[in-house]
Amino acid sequence: MNLLSNCTICPRKCGVNRYKEKGYCKATNKIKLAYYSLHKWEEPVISGKKGSGTIFFSYCNLKCLYCQNKKISLDGYGKEISNKRLGEIILELQSKGANNINLVTPTHYAPQIRKVLINVKDKLNIPVVYNTSSYENVGTLMMMKGLVDIYLADLRYYDDSLALKYSNCKNYFETATMAIDEMYRQVGKFKIENNLMKKGLIVRVLILPGHKSDAKEIINYLYKTYGDDIFISIMNQYTPPSSCKYDNLLNKLSENDYEEVVNFALTIGVNNAFIQEGDTAKESFIPKFDKSIV
Repeated sequence: MNLLSNCTICPRKCGVNRYKEKGYCKATNKIKLAYYSLHKWEEPVISGKKGSGTIFFSYCNLKCLYCQNKKISLDGYGKEISNKRLGEIILELQSKGANNINLVTPTHYAPQIRKVLINVKDKLNIPVVYNTSSYENVGTLMMMKGLVDIYLADLRYYDDSLALKYSNCKNYFETATMAIDEMYRQVGKFKIENNLMKKGLIVRVLILPGHKSDAKEIINYLYKTYGDDIFISIMNQYTPPSSCKYDNLLNKLSENDYEEVVNFALTIGVNNAFIQEGDTAKESFIPKFDKSIV
């Protein structure tokens, strides 16, 4: 079955024929790519010293009002490429010394990516990272079994009303946690060699201004469910958009609120966590998307 001719790849299940029309994410049947490079601003076990081989795909199946990559996720900046070209880019990043291949927002291109990974698998000797919002269908993730080594997943919201308000997304928590369960089933407890992750699951918790309690609920859920078999990345790098109808989203996260969430994680027993220090909500963490490098 060609999943692109009746697209139900993500939980939106638009059912459109992507060879002829566009669904919610706006992606067609062709891969659209915004940027690729060695990126040094991921978690330390992902970036290491040489950098993560990040590949940023255009469009997204969420519509977060605060997205720091709005230019590509919402506006669709990028260039259409062939499956063959994606395979070349993956091997090019490996040849440049990338610690891994980091597929950023890949969900809506999952069938094409699967074909590419199968084709380059015998030439690839570094881990593949699937970097996702976790608004995923379990069936789509099952297509990636054996091809993905590390899942770098968000868990954005515990309260579904926030998901609807900020990301136009219903039933986010149940959908995302089922997806994360599948990710964990595939990769199991993390494995780290020479300070680099070779397989495993990292779940990111981005604390939104005014919603530290929601972040605590997420962390509590993750620790009760997976204990120290995964890493929790507690993030303070929320970047306010230039405009938004919700005033709280126009502010940076306060240091006190971030410290309160981190201390909560420590109090409940979390050992394997990444925390951020200093002013990480700045443009240096956001790539300068330039079509010329594709």
